[in-house]
Amino acid sequence: MLKLGYKASAEQFAPKPLLDFSVEAERNGFDSVFISDHFQPWKHTDGHAPSVLPWLGALGASTQRIVMGTSVLTPTFRYHPSVVAQVFGTLGVMFPGRVILGVGTGEGLNEVPSTGMKWPETKERFARLREALTLIRRLWTEDRLSFEGEYYRTESATIYDKPKTPVPIYVAGAGPQVAKYAGRMTDGFICTSGKAWDLYTKTLLPNVEEGLALSSKPKPNYDRMIEMKVSFDTDRDRARNDTRHWAALALTPEEKVSVEDPVEMERLADALPIERAAGRWIVSNDPDEHIEKIKPYIEMGFRHLVFHAPGPDQIRFLKLYGEQVLPKLRQRFD
Repeated sequence: MLKLGYKASAEQFAPKPLLDFSVEAERNGFDSVFISDHFQPWKHTDGHAPSVLPWLGALGASTQRIVMGTSVLTPTFRYHPSVVAQVFGTLGVMFPGRVILGVGTGEGLNEVPSTGMKWPETKERFARLREALTLIRRLWTEDRLSFEGEYYRTESATIYDKPKTPVPIYVAGAGPQVAKYAGRMTDGFICTSGKAWDLYTKTLLPNVEEGLALSSKPKPNYDRMIEMKVSFDTDRDRARNDTRHWAALALTPEEKVSVEDPVEMERLADALPIERAAGRWIVSNDPDEHIEKIKPYIEMGFRHLVFHAPGPDQIRFLKLYGEQVLPKLRQRFD
């Protein structure tokens, strides 16, 4: 079954409007809401970076049915894994069956300014993530846990409010190792649209499948989730120009991965031409054309599409999408 979600743009909007948009997403037929946990936004001017942990609690209390979660949270530097286990344990108790913990290995832009740390190489970041998830799972199932890992420790630790309905863990990744790990050890995989086609067909999805084959148990409900970068409006020029706010997404990994200052990230993004800024997005003013551009991702095997719209008028997007796009997607692909 196709699941259609809304990406709450924490880097673009203040916490209260973002909550209002997400409530409106439920009213307009979206199935899920996901939010990225950033300490720093992509840009300094007019940027936002609310704490998503209390925000998710407010979202759960303000809605009835949507599934909600982090499209990426890094449980390895700013947060000790035991704190993440406690927070998502509490959310799982309060909103059973409606919470997902999505995690990733992190970016220097978020972790360095808040900790003053030296940003480690990919190998260490991935090792920390694996160990953190092991600890989180054990805290959700064991009492009086004394854990002695390479990076994290606990002493007689207990999460007293454990979710009776398990909280699924999804892993976000853009490389083969993380994709294989996600398939083998977690409940879902997260990636984003608009990248080179071979990345999905030859690297990410094949490694997810290889990981699933290596898993100790079958996972018939494994979730392949993708953040769809879409700019849809009845005015095509407006849809195209709306992508300017998120020009940073068009920067290559080499251009942005080591950037630790949002002022510098903003400078790099502002220097891009609109053609490149819009290049990561499906830009359209026609629902059928729009769906044709989404179709290849569904045919690849992604069944949970989380739509990220770049424009300032999110209510307009939600209503247009809820009326013109979501019903056609469900009719065609469900």
